[in-house]
Amino acid sequence: MFDTNPVNNSNLSTVPDKAMSDVAVENSPKRGLTEDWTAGVVGLCVVLASLLLCLWTKPNDFYWSTRLVKASNTESTAPVPIQANTVTEKPKWNAFLKGWIGKVGGWVQSPLDAATETKKDAKTGDKTTRSLVPGVLGALVATALVGLLAIVLQRLPTTPFLSAFPIVFLLAVISYVMAKQAVIEMYNLEYPLWALLVGMVICNTLGTPQWLKPAVRGELFIKIGLVLLGAEVLFGRLLALGVPGICVSWVVTPIVLIGTYIFGQRVLKMESKSLNIVISADMSVCGVSAAIATAAACKAKKEELSLAIGLSLAFTAVMMVVMPGVILAMDLDPRVGGAWIGGTIDSTGAVAAAGEMLSKDDKAFGKIASETAVTVKMIQNILIGIVAFGVAIYWTKWVDRTGGAPAVGVSEIWKRFPKFVLGFITASMVCSVIFAASLFGEVWVDASTAGVTKPIREWMFCLAFVCLGLDTNFKELVPYFRTGKPLILYVCGQALNILLTGLMAYLMFGVIFKE
Repeated sequence: MFDTNPVNNSNLSTVPDKAMSDVAVENSPKRGLTEDWTAGVVGLCVVLASLLLCLWTKPNDFYWSTRLVKASNTESTAPVPIQANTVTEKPKWNAFLKGWIGKVGGWVQSPLDAATETKKDAKTGDKTTRSLVPGVLGALVATALVGLLAIVLQRLPTTPFLSAFPIVFLLAVISYVMAKQAVIEMYNLEYPLWALLVGMVICNTLGTPQWLKPAVRGELFIKIGLVLLGAEVLFGRLLALGVPGICVSWVVTPIVLIGTYIFGQRVLKMESKSLNIVISADMSVCGVSAAIATAAACKAKKEELSLAIGLSLAFTAVMMVVMPGVILAMDLDPRVGGAWIGGTIDSTGAVAAAGEMLSKDDKAFGKIASETAVTVKMIQNILIGIVAFGVAIYWTKWVDRTGGAPAVGVSEIWKRFPKFVLGFITASMVCSVIFAASLFGEVWVDASTAGVTKPIREWMFCLAFVCLGLDTNFKELVPYFRTGKPLILYVCGQALNILLTGLMAYLMFGVIFKE
């Protein structure tokens, strides 16, 4: 849990591909938390702080025992008496910081338009314009405080981090602005792609300056983001699809993951087993999040992680356009089509957009498909921790074990296991229990997630992708592209994924549990 290794200058020459900040973390003479434990602690602190802050803005006359009842069928519009401790609809609950942690807006011609947002009143038709700059500045402060807490827990110098962080954040803002351009947004080329490209362009042209590297903490940022993602993975909501959703997400996924890995090793003869498993997890489980957790479990190189993420983002952009067209041409049931999309397209945002493309002329059709797709994808997200644990065991017992070496014990497996996944699981369990306990808990968790943890998570992810790009040298990626094996692996694995998921979705939602 604590990093107590003394500085060993002889080791510095053996890690030229690592940022100096990483070397400092691994060889710090001070007793600070390791990166994994830091991410878990910081992420849970943000989740708990968000829940507590939300209580300040609790709706009036709304209590833990308040129940939701159906409105009367009579013409009377009088609300159910408060004394009965019931409501006819979920009350609106805004988080304490809602609106103060925001992002840039959309634009068509001028990027400067991203600084404002124009809304049209549905009743009067009047347009109002508001500045989005305060929300972006609030995001800067929030993410800086999160990063600062992590640096303090790791017992690293705070001044270099605070001096460099605003520049990294500015690059993240630029990435968001690029992603919000109307045409780019229409094709759902999301911010992770642009953040990765922005960082890689700088790294491979100007070079990442040394003074910036204390804030180039991609792995730390994304681990914190994954812990925050746990607050959105709610078991009660995800299991609403029942057995069909579980079968699509939890039966097909392991088969595709293991099958793709075996294909890469025995057929393609891939030299890097870590790249093989990271691509397999990325493609079969839930995209970038699974790739990061798996990369941590097998100690994959940063270049391998960047390559897997790049493949995932590229294929996501293609599949979110192609899959809806195929499903509409086959005239599938919206639940079948939604489950097929949710089990094959990597990004949750792309899954929702692709599901809505199935609307045809019926918005209800698209809504059912989109809700099914997103729920299936979120059920898959639960597998992140399980996959990371499984990979840690397999890598420790078989991949890293040399011939004739003694059997690996539990302590070594625990050492390899990415500890931040425990934060993800804890956040998910805490929020799931609160969410399922009562109507109050359900609205409370939704308010906390929408107003605080989700916006911070998205910014942490964007910062992480910028940092991954700043740490990725094109020259180090060339050997992976020379054989074309990573691309072949992804294409073949995704083909298997599409086939098996489509069959399972049709069997579950179109035959056995057809509505």
